[in-house]
Amino acid sequence: MGLKLRAAAAASVVLIAMSAGGTAFAQKQGGILRMYSPDSPASMSILEEATVFAEGPMMGVFNNLVMFDQNVPQSGLGSIVPDLATGWSWSEDGTELTLPLRQGVKWHDGQPFTAGDVQCTWDLLSGKSADKLRVNPRKSWYKNLEQVTTNGDYEVTFHLKQPQPAFVALLASGFSPVYPCHVPPRDMRSHPIGTGPYKFGEFKPNEHIRVARNLDYWKSGRPYLDGIEYTIVRNLSTATLAFIAGKFDMTFPYSLTVPLLNDVKNQMPRAICEMTPGSINRNLIINRDRPPFDNPDLRQAMALSLDRKAFIDIISGGQGEIGGVMQPAPAGLWGMPPALLNTLPGYDPDVEKSRAQARQIMQTLGYGPDNHLKIKVTARDIPYYRDPAVILIDQLKEVHIDGELEPVDTTNFFPKMLRRDYVVGLNLQGAADPDQTFPLVYGCGSEFNRDNYCNPAVDKLIEQQSIEADQDKRKQLVWQIERKLAEDSARPIIFYSRGGTCWQPAVKGLTLMVNSIFNGNRREDIWLDK
Repeated sequence: MGLKLRAAAAASVVLIAMSAGGTAFAQKQGGILRMYSPDSPASMSILEEATVFAEGPMMGVFNNLVMFDQNVPQSGLGSIVPDLATGWSWSEDGTELTLPLRQGVKWHDGQPFTAGDVQCTWDLLSGKSADKLRVNPRKSWYKNLEQVTTNGDYEVTFHLKQPQPAFVALLASGFSPVYPCHVPPRDMRSHPIGTGPYKFGEFKPNEHIRVARNLDYWKSGRPYLDGIEYTIVRNLSTATLAFIAGKFDMTFPYSLTVPLLNDVKNQMPRAICEMTPGSINRNLIINRDRPPFDNPDLRQAMALSLDRKAFIDIISGGQGEIGGVMQPAPAGLWGMPPALLNTLPGYDPDVEKSRAQARQIMQTLGYGPDNHLKIKVTARDIPYYRDPAVILIDQLKEVHIDGELEPVDTTNFFPKMLRRDYVVGLNLQGAADPDQTFPLVYGCGSEFNRDNYCNPAVDKLIEQQSIEADQDKRKQLVWQIERKLAEDSARPIIFYSRGGTCWQPAVKGLTLMVNSIFNGNRREDIWLDK
């Protein structure tokens, strides 16, 4: 008998863990939820995108095989529930994950959903199919996947090369929808077809994204809303004023800075607001293939220049956390304790001591007060990147580096980074399960590894933690990886800021996840009490 991880009925879970914005009864049908989005994505294809501005509006268009319970604020292995799968089970050796599938589910164009669609999706992600994704950011997630096989139309098995207990977390990610076999990937960029609670309506770049209720959704009674409209407003102050004026029912989740959230509270006391711990870190990314940055001493000096607390004080009004690659506790499940974190290279609370060491390194490299290194600092042209980039430039001056800000539009930023067409950048990245984070960002050869970092010893540790079933032992391996990454000055993590969300009292059934901005965007349980 195989190890079984069958998810029981989730009805009882829905009755608990609801946010202050909703209740578990008396839901009303109808209405358009209006919110803004701070940026315009390149496309509507979740599998090809890396930002929440594409994934967030589109998550409700699709279903996963399994997903993180949308009513549980902290996503983890224990909160995964069935979606298009009705359950799942592991083989005795932990290398085969079998999922029976729901029957009678239809794609939005009326075609039946079958096991073939699952097989096609993961063949596409693994690079095995004739069709190709234009970009495949998360291909590295599936290095351990040998193949996907079908048993009739309603059962699939994922065959792994070696045990990977957290593999199911990859399937539960908001970035892991099932795509239809009969729709070419190129069409999914402009008019995605899913099985989810909402049908894609319209995307006008720099204007809006619209989705509408799927009247034939397989989950009875969902969604409650008739649709959702995302108006693209790049200026956060303008968007916040529009919310206060009643143009929007809620802000884009996690988008408010501390000052903007305080403005809402002062000008709109009836609004419900929540400041959520940050799961996205700001980090310093350096193109280590570009001289002189191919010198590890130079990269170390740059890492030693950072005053992390200053970033938090300026950007987040003191509300934020210093952490490593994995999100700090208690919101994060894998973060290092502060006492251990402070022993990592570059994390000494005595910033002046670290900067003195950095200046010594720079002098040995030929730089000093009369000979500054001049660089461009590339950042996506939105406040979440641009504002900390300005502070970074100011701090680098302390170690004889003069930076010039290079703001880049979102549609060009990610292709530019993937081409390694930059020298130094201020970057953002998420922290989820270690199997999602480490191979994606730091694994040798990963498409998402934008600075070409590669350390075979780190790759070996990544593999060891992935196989480890004991979570305490796995955590110790994760912390070993953290130490090696800090020693290698691999994308030095600067800070985690908190993000605010506000909504009108009429918005009910909203749950904000504290450790992911990507996993809680299905929005099929939200309803309007008006």
